[in-house]
Amino acid sequence: MKEEVKALWKLCFNDSETFIDMYFRLRYTDEVNVAIQKDTAIISALQMLPYPMSFCGHTVQTSYISGACTHPDFRGKGTMRELLTLAFKRMLHNGISFSTLIPAEPWLFNYYTQMGYAPVFQHSVKEVIVPSITPSPKIKINSISDYQEEVYQYLNRELSKRSCCIQHTSDDFKIIMTDLGISDGILVIAKQENIINGLAIAYNGNENLIINELLADSKDIENQLLHYLQQQSGHGQIIRLLPVNNEQSRHSFGMARIINAKEVLKLYATTFPELTMNFELTDKQLPINNGYYYIQKGKCEFSTEQLPEISTQMNISELSNKLLQPLHPYMSLMLN
Repeated sequence: MKEEVKALWKLCFNDSETFIDMYFRLRYTDEVNVAIQKDTAIISALQMLPYPMSFCGHTVQTSYISGACTHPDFRGKGTMRELLTLAFKRMLHNGISFSTLIPAEPWLFNYYTQMGYAPVFQHSVKEVIVPSITPSPKIKINSISDYQEEVYQYLNRELSKRSCCIQHTSDDFKIIMTDLGISDGILVIAKQENIINGLAIAYNGNENLIINELLADSKDIENQLLHYLQQQSGHGQIIRLLPVNNEQSRHSFGMARIINAKEVLKLYATTFPELTMNFELTDKQLPINNGYYYIQKGKCEFSTEQLPEISTQMNISELSNKLLQPLHPYMSLMLN
């Protein structure tokens, strides 16, 4: 099956041979693949890549939709809807809380909304003015090209501080390192007294340097990293992607969909015990989520029969947006 899915990928996407070979060598397995066949040929496929996510003080499991594609001869016939529904059912069976994805084209945001997703992953874009500084002899800045456990541990520790954020396992970080090597990227670390206290991951754009992640223990270390990146890249313009707050402009980036409404709402209710919510939920793809939910005093009750207090109606996309949007969920380093 692997070679058939790879051939379909090449037909549908314009990725380089180097990237495709890396993806199918390190990321693809038949276990994460979902496909639809007609006769003996695969006409549609996607991969459900596992990522942990911090949510309401817990770590929940998510499935990131990757490589979703349909053979051109079978598009516009509902094949992708059928494929996604199959994937959602498998996710539910596997104990997945959320599905996430990054639409390949802007028009796909509307399509995926119809499948229950909401555009909750956003980032701000900031043009960085690198200050004129003198490199500090106490801060050692180096670029690295191979996996180092201490570098991963620093990244993992800093990402885990974000309250609602896609996390990366050590195996996934190894793939990120491989992708940096083939995508004209760079990973830079800062050390003081041989201890890592800063990290930056950036990719060269056509006319600028794009910083995907910059984590530092102090402003001085951040400035030293920026200075080093500018010197190494030679770019006059540096763009930094950042989590948003209420005062920043937002750019929609990725989407999320609740898979297991009961379990997600239980965690949410526990985290916000002062919250009261009563609503009827509809989910066209996963009818098991359909029903009446009553949240009060840190608990979530579910019923298939209407409760007298419930008058509000929501679909699964609206619920995903209502729960996640205020938490400012964030994702980065997704090989997109």
